[in-house]
Amino acid sequence: MKEYIKKETRVAYGETLVELGAKNSKIVVFDADLSGSTKTGMFKKAYPDRFFNAGIAEGNMIAVAAGMAASGYTVIASSFAMFAAGRAFEQVRNSVAHTNLNVKICATHAGITVGPDGATHQCLEDISIMRTIPNMVVINPADAVEARLALIAAVEHDGPVYIRYGRAPVPTIFDDSYKFEIGKGSVLCDGIDVTIIATGIMVEAALRAREILESEGISARLINIATIKPIDKNLVITAAAETGAIVTAEEHNIIGGLGSAVCETVAEARPVPVIRVGVEDKFGTSGEVPELLEHFGLTAENIARKAKAAIMMKR
Repeated sequence: MKEYIKKETRVAYGETLVELGAKNSKIVVFDADLSGSTKTGMFKKAYPDRFFNAGIAEGNMIAVAAGMAASGYTVIASSFAMFAAGRAFEQVRNSVAHTNLNVKICATHAGITVGPDGATHQCLEDISIMRTIPNMVVINPADAVEARLALIAAVEHDGPVYIRYGRAPVPTIFDDSYKFEIGKGSVLCDGIDVTIIATGIMVEAALRAREILESEGISARLINIATIKPIDKNLVITAAAETGAIVTAEEHNIIGGLGSAVCETVAEARPVPVIRVGVEDKFGTSGEVPELLEHFGLTAENIARKAKAAIMMKR
């Protein structure tokens, strides 16, 4: 199987902040006293007069960010996903999204790959929470390349955006030729027997799952969905029609995330069997990343097993 160079998406985020700050003087960055971990510290070092530390007060941070955005700035606000999506929900909903302001919420340390930090910090609900908010775009990049492009697209987008970044190094799947567009997915590999739709760190696992299936004579289509809201309905419906079975894979609760978005789409337009791979309505637990991925079934082997089960469910 192919080996990939690994890089943290949060590092790509910090680097891209500096890149964008040089081009646009109206970009300001807020952080909730976590700039070393979220990597907004890179922007702070380059542009200290446009960086604001709100302290351990995410609700206040988002409220002030909304005020800055209403004054004509493009505001990027960061904290851990648990706090950006959870603690600041009211301000995100009422102060930012209700008025459709240019606040980009870039949350790091999402998912179980926070590792030893444990259940309280392993946010497995953030995509679900953000998907329910009107006007909110939700993006979950697969690697450092997509992480950079997602932030560039978010800054260009008129309105609120939530981007999910991780702590652990992840394989770099895409190269400089990769094009990212909000609301568009991409077919990474074609196939006819089953479709695997993956997001975030599970894209690389899905690539390995496809190799396992291919070795057994099964042809799997692989789709990368980074924008979970708005989801690329045409791509999902086409896959449902042409392969007749779908498996979704995400580092998130199976309730409310990518799997739910895909199920909602196909149920309304092209009903086919859908099996969701993700954390099955549980809290996380402390442990090393490889052990946690195995514990929760977020592996290539499990995706391949579920793909074969989905094929068996086809009418």
